[in-house]
Amino acid sequence: MTFTSPASSCSDEMLTELAAHIHRWGRELGFQQVGITDCQLEQHGERLQTWLEAGYNGDMEWMGSHGAKRWRPQLLEEGTLRVISARLDYLPPDTEPVRILKDPGKAYVSRYANGRDYHKLIRKRLAQLAQQIDRFCAERGIAASGRAFTDSAPVMERALAEKAGLGWIGKNCMVINSQAGSWFFLGEIYTNLPLPVDVSEEPNQCGECTACLKVCPTDAFVDAYTLDARRCISYLTIENNGPIPEEFREPMGNRVFGCDDCQIICPWNKFAKPTSESDFHPRHGLDSGELLDLFRWREEEFLKKTEGSAIRRIGFERWQRNLAVALGNSDPAPETIAVLEGALDSVSPLVAEHIEWALGRLRSGRRRKRKIKRTP
Repeated sequence: MTFTSPASSCSDEMLTELAAHIHRWGRELGFQQVGITDCQLEQHGERLQTWLEAGYNGDMEWMGSHGAKRWRPQLLEEGTLRVISARLDYLPPDTEPVRILKDPGKAYVSRYANGRDYHKLIRKRLAQLAQQIDRFCAERGIAASGRAFTDSAPVMERALAEKAGLGWIGKNCMVINSQAGSWFFLGEIYTNLPLPVDVSEEPNQCGECTACLKVCPTDAFVDAYTLDARRCISYLTIENNGPIPEEFREPMGNRVFGCDDCQIICPWNKFAKPTSESDFHPRHGLDSGELLDLFRWREEEFLKKTEGSAIRRIGFERWQRNLAVALGNSDPAPETIAVLEGALDSVSPLVAEHIEWALGRLRSGRRRKRKIKRTP
């Protein structure tokens, strides 16, 4: 195919037709919603800089390592004029997050991580969507280019989703959709096509509700729309490589990978629909596993049962660290104490420190869980 025209010279009629196809192709590929937006993210970039300067990113240095590329898409991918944003629901069917959180013997794994890792699935579908766009343009001699992202580059996916009409960024910093809540993944395609943008139909509807801010076990919200990641259980159990600060261990309860409290409490999530994607359905009982059973896993079993899972990224050592804390917040049963004592000689110093903390609590008969408040 010989390209006869650059993307910038496409007719308005052709671009309007293509935009309609993109929305339809997205639905056919399994996305619940697709939106198109421009690249104007300067206001979000300013907020990010303020957030970074406050140190709220903790050890996540990558949040600031790419400079303006994060909020100026054309710097990340030259020639970008529009961003196609897509959402894919992931809430597993028949999930009972509150019941698991209330059971001190169970391990709570963030609902997004109960099944297979979402990156490959979404990236594959975005690539298919990009191929359909390329084919449409090639047939008309248009030089189109695009690049797909799924949480894999410095992309402000929530800001882009909000601008594309997929929802609004709520007080808990999640994108919330009035028809679907917030249990969904996001993915993007950067394109050089000057497509017509979608006008957002989702104004911020958090109103005066502050349920998500109040429910946070570690009081990680500095204010509405501002999260101090260093206090967030998702950060502490996933991104944090070292010891979990003692002040946060008891409030962690039985959360061993991530935390969903600010989503569970959100009233808009009563509209969330279970996903039909089998890849997101729970595997190996990770949606309701027994803490002791998971702690007994050896590294080979951990690697086998977390193959293709987002949990694999934290590694066996941090998995054991998190479970040790959760066991310290469980009932002080003799079996739990015996298992932890038996593991001391075979674990790393990092895990041993958390086991000793857990044993101290269990031997004294202390139980979880108290909610801590931020000190002024």
